[in-house]
Amino acid sequence: MASTLPKEIRAGTAIGLTLAALLFATSVSLQVVRDRDFPAPPVRDEMLYIRSGAVMRRLTLSFNMIAADIYWIRALQEYGGTKLSPQADKRYPLLYPLLNITTSLDPRFDLAYRFGAIFLAESYPNGPGRPDEAIALLEKGLKVQPDKWQYMQDIGFVYYWWRHDYPKAAAWFSRASRVPGAPWFLRSLAANTLAAGGNRTASRLMWEQIYDTAGSEWLRKDAAWRLQQLNALDQIARLQAGADAFHGRHDAWPDGWMAMVRDRALPGIPVDPAGTPYDLNPATGRVTLSRRSSLWPLPTEPAPRGGPER
Repeated sequence: MASTLPKEIRAGTAIGLTLAALLFATSVSLQVVRDRDFPAPPVRDEMLYIRSGAVMRRLTLSFNMIAADIYWIRALQEYGGTKLSPQADKRYPLLYPLLNITTSLDPRFDLAYRFGAIFLAESYPNGPGRPDEAIALLEKGLKVQPDKWQYMQDIGFVYYWWRHDYPKAAAWFSRASRVPGAPWFLRSLAANTLAAGGNRTASRLMWEQIYDTAGSEWLRKDAAWRLQQLNALDQIARLQAGADAFHGRHDAWPDGWMAMVRDRALPGIPVDPAGTPYDLNPATGRVTLSRRSSLWPLPTEPAPRGGPER
């Protein structure tokens, strides 16, 4: 059907559309040039406009649970994104505030308390290295659920693994063992912690118990990883003894693992439990875990207190 519009109007409309198309194409071209020559800096959201869990709880009204899930996801992103970041200066400024808001919105959010405490206590650079905030988060959970022996056990682990405060760790294990329904091993764990705090065998027992009783696959994997780290520490101790013996026989450090293999001190190049060869410094003879290993860095061990070698 032919248009009934006057010829002048049709001509004006065509010209207008053509100009609009040209302007649009020009603006796109200018934006491409701008983005190429003046790229925008990467954006990292390190600001929380509301840090009070109580205020956020009032603002979200009946949607507290949904909001808690959102803030929990943000906490996971803050931890995981920073941990995996290639940046040398890793920072976790929002981790505790996000976990605090999450547990204020949902005071019975067990995962946020237990996993959040591990995230917070994890030594730098794999975490912020804040066992004090981990303990504060778990104690906050205990105010809501005073008989939650798992939180008491977790506080004991933080004192044991990251703070090396064995009397306090034993006290929390003992407190957890007195809660009705708590597992039997907590009482023996408290006794072992007092008797052999810092002993690698006691640490292995602790993580084996976590592995056997973990309520989630993530926690089981984390416990398995810690056990591999302890096995690596045992292997390093044996390898160091072998390097020292080599030095005693030859009055020189081995220039590499093959020197010890040729000396029949080793059957082959030693690898850690994750499959990465250990490092051997030819100048000092020091055996260490490779930074390329998925087990790096190994946990910091306290100074020996006497007694059997750890």
